[in-house]
Amino acid sequence: MPEGHTLHRLARLHQRRFGGAPVRVSSPQGRFAEPAAVVDGRVLRRTSVWGKHLFHHYEGGPIVHVHLGLYGAFTEWPVPAAPGGAGLPEPVGQVRMRMVGTDYGTDLRGPTVCEVIDEGRVSAVLAKLGPDPLRRDADPSWAWARIAKSRRPIGALLMDQTVIAGVGNVYRSELLFRHRIDPFRPGQGIGEAEFDAAWTDLVALMKVGLRGGKIVVVLPEHDHGAPSYRPDRPRTYVYRRAGEACRLCGEPIRTQVLEGRNVFWCPNCQR
Repeated sequence: MPEGHTLHRLARLHQRRFGGAPVRVSSPQGRFAEPAAVVDGRVLRRTSVWGKHLFHHYEGGPIVHVHLGLYGAFTEWPVPAAPGGAGLPEPVGQVRMRMVGTDYGTDLRGPTVCEVIDEGRVSAVLAKLGPDPLRRDADPSWAWARIAKSRRPIGALLMDQTVIAGVGNVYRSELLFRHRIDPFRPGQGIGEAEFDAAWTDLVALMKVGLRGGKIVVVLPEHDHGAPSYRPDRPRTYVYRRAGEACRLCGEPIRTQVLEGRNVFWCPNCQR
């Protein structure tokens, strides 16, 4: 599932590609046909993100709400310079939503949510979410209040979008390693200074991901030896490295299912 920085990058990209001009919106698959007709031909005023929720705000009030989930993805293509938009590529696969602007088009496949809503329903979505580390209005004290009184493991709380919005499995495992916190420690056992340091680090790490499009978590002095878990993925301290030697102490990295998702940690560094 894409983590929060990916959605923020998409919002910025869509603002550059489509913002301030009419957008042709359709649903080649058919499942989004009626909602697409509501926004088709309207001007895209702005885009916004909270956590893993992307919003396209159109002139006149309607808002397209997208949550990519596990399998959703946008693919971009250039609009042919043919009269009347002739020569657009045929949809490949189950395209839920197609957006066509002046110079670019994009196809959305496989989202968990793709719907047209109003400002009231946007507020209802946001009311269920914790602070987004990449938003200027993020209030970490709200997340800290939830964590400090919870008996749930901190590794579960970090993935709970009602506590902090936008954190996924990579940032969760890597952040806890960087701060030497056992993922199974209860939220009540996290000190306020520990939380403040981890929040500051999380904001910085996600900003790096936002700027470069890649998750970068390993410090240069530790970036040696074991390669990434996949050629097209970043190097990590613990994520997807179960059984391999810790980059700092050499202890084998462990993994275990925690509330439905695999968490990774070093049993020596994260006591």
